[in-house]
Amino acid sequence: MTSTLPVGLHAAIIMDGNGRWAAARGWPRERGHQAGAAAVRRVVRAAARYQVATLTLYTFSSDNWSRAPGEVAALFALLRLYLASEQDQLARAGVRFTAIGVRHRLPPELQAAIAAAEAATRAGEGLHLRLAIDYSARAAMAGAAAAAAARWTPGLAPTPELMQRLMSSQLECGAGPVDLLIRTGGERRLSDFLLWESAYAELVFTRTPWPEFGARHLQRALTAFARRERRFGGLAAASGTSGKAGLSPRPLVSA
Repeated sequence: MTSTLPVGLHAAIIMDGNGRWAAARGWPRERGHQAGAAAVRRVVRAAARYQVATLTLYTFSSDNWSRAPGEVAALFALLRLYLASEQDQLARAGVRFTAIGVRHRLPPELQAAIAAAEAATRAGEGLHLRLAIDYSARAAMAGAAAAAAARWTPGLAPTPELMQRLMSSQLECGAGPVDLLIRTGGERRLSDFLLWESAYAELVFTRTPWPEFGARHLQRALTAFARRERRFGGLAAASGTSGKAGLSPRPLVSA
């Protein structure tokens, strides 16, 4: 079956369930994160194949610093290994990688790996892959508000458009509104992820834990998204068309 997707689609994923997936098998949580890294590889390649324009993955929340130091260190080591092993493949595939979040708190080795991957993929014109690392949506909005206060001009209206520009400058690689937000692992909350950008996102929650998520799961979510009518506060279109204003629909073909 063929469905339609808007050109320029921004999909975001809260990659949840690694630890519970491992615990259910009697394995350490780190093994769940390793399986989660393999899922990232699968989903990034599938997103490029389905011509998703931007894919933002919630990799490490600012709240995750409260986890055991050993688990945090293992996560950062795994992320550094992923970037080092994948950057050449991403570059060959035309994928542009960027990271959003607070960098200066990350280990120097991870900061260097992020910078190297961004440099290696800078020319990519296909999928824009963003990893949210040490990221908090509320912190990003607070930073945008502080930037507005610092440069405020009397009489300047505090419009959503102004806030969007400030948010993009805070992230240094803004990607615009989220069209589709997926959360794996069975939970149904946003957990401080892209709150501003997801104001009109279509939400898809799945019980599938992230280590088991793959191309067919992404396809199902995209197909469900394509079937929804997005009105953005308006009335249903008489013609029965759907999709985001200004984005042209295109087919999603089964893999």
